[in-house]
Amino acid sequence: MLYKFKSQATADVIMLRDSAEEILRIVGKDAGPTGIITVAQIPGAVAALRAEIQRRETAAPGQHAPDDVAQQVSGDAPEQASDEPISLRRRAAPFIEMLERSAADGKDVVWGV
Repeated sequence: MLYKFKSQATADVIMLRDSAEEILRIVGKDAGPTGIITVAQIPGAVAALRAEIQRRETAAPGQHAPDDVAQQVSGDAPEQASDEPISLRRRAAPFIEMLERSAADGKDVVWGV
C-alpha cells in the first residue's frame, strides 16, 4: 500500500506504507486511510521528526533503533542488493520539506482524500 500526502503548497509526496506509518507515528498521528496535519500542528510534527532523527543518529555505532527498519534495494543481480538501512533522515526529508513549505503558505497536509 502507498500513502499519498497532499498539500496545496507542494507537489504530492508518495511513500510506502511502512515508512509512512512510521513517520505518522513519530509525529503523533494515527496511520489510517485518511488524515490531516493542520498548519497549527506542523511545527510540532517537524520538531518530533527532527528529534527522532537526531536520537537515531547519535545511537551507538552498530546499534540500530528498534523502529529503524532495514530496507533493501530489489534487483535481479546480487550486486544490486544492499543490507544498509535507509536512514530516517533520508526517508523523512521530502515529508519535512512538504511540511515546512505548507506551514509557510498556511496550508494543511492531508492523506487519503
